[in-house]
Amino acid sequence: MSHLNAFEQMLQGTEPILALAPMQDVTDLPFWKLMAAYGGPDIYYTEYFRVHATSNLEKYILRSITENPTGRPAIAQMIGNDIPALVRTAKELQQHPIVAVDLNLGCPAPVVYRKCAGGGLLREPKRVDAILGALRDAISIKFTVKTRIGFDSPAVFDELLPIFAKHSIDLLTVHGRTVSEMYRSEVHYDFIARAVDAVPCPVLANGNIHSAQKAAEVLETTHARGLMIGRGAIRNPWLFHQFRQHRRGEPLFQPKGVDVLAYVRSLYDAVCSPDVPESSQVQKMKKYMNFLGLGVDPKGAFLHEIRRVTTRTDFFKVCESCLDHDRLMTLEPFALSLKETDVLAGEH
Repeated sequence: MSHLNAFEQMLQGTEPILALAPMQDVTDLPFWKLMAAYGGPDIYYTEYFRVHATSNLEKYILRSITENPTGRPAIAQMIGNDIPALVRTAKELQQHPIVAVDLNLGCPAPVVYRKCAGGGLLREPKRVDAILGALRDAISIKFTVKTRIGFDSPAVFDELLPIFAKHSIDLLTVHGRTVSEMYRSEVHYDFIARAVDAVPCPVLANGNIHSAQKAAEVLETTHARGLMIGRGAIRNPWLFHQFRQHRRGEPLFQPKGVDVLAYVRSLYDAVCSPDVPESSQVQKMKKYMNFLGLGVDPKGAFLHEIRRVTTRTDFFKVCESCLDHDRLMTLEPFALSLKETDVLAGEH
């Protein structure tokens, strides 16, 4: 079965759709390959292609599409606000093996929203309307959107939902926070439920899905057609597999410390290139450890130590001191201080 047919069946089916959230400089091609080895999601979203008047498709992101090692469909995400450039880029992306083009309306990074891109566009519903109309005309395959529920207030969501419905998008992912809330607040799952009722296309729920039980609760609460998971899957690569086990009523696989250590070693081997300096490799791993560390110890000692290492040897010394054991680990996040959570990047 082709990926296009597989994605079409997902959209028309009844089983929950599981998607890996796009996270810039994190969910890249090597990470996709590693996730697939742990069970992985049903669909993969690329890191966003930055779109402006003189932009070109970033080759390193394009490789996730052209060399997709997962055996699952890939969706290409764009971010930007220049309509001619977005249309041009969408047409270019459709020349590659993707099943959909996605528009990012949710990235909360200040460097993005200050340029009125990503989540910044939610301040201008009329502009969103114009962009979606132009892209719907330009995209002959599936067209999807990832959004938050507003910029600094969810009051605008009631204005956005008819716009999403108007343009016949094929899948809507809703992160249940405003841009201003970043990742600090509770997720407003009731707004995701409102989207499910308001738009004719399937809706994916996104935000704070950190366990199979939580995934099931979010689906029951929102009646969404599926889930998009980012940070939870980085911390726990077995999460998609565990959710499927939960659906089948099977006992859930629960990793031991040594299993998590093996994951860290596989992650290092997968994402770190021998062509770059060791210090740069270690820095890249810290991005992933920021998420994993939240499920390792409640006092934050693992993260405290890992952020200070500069060599591969010291990096694995810290990992081994915390993970080289046979105790079961849920990998669910401990509550850390606001200062700790502020340094963590999130899904865009």
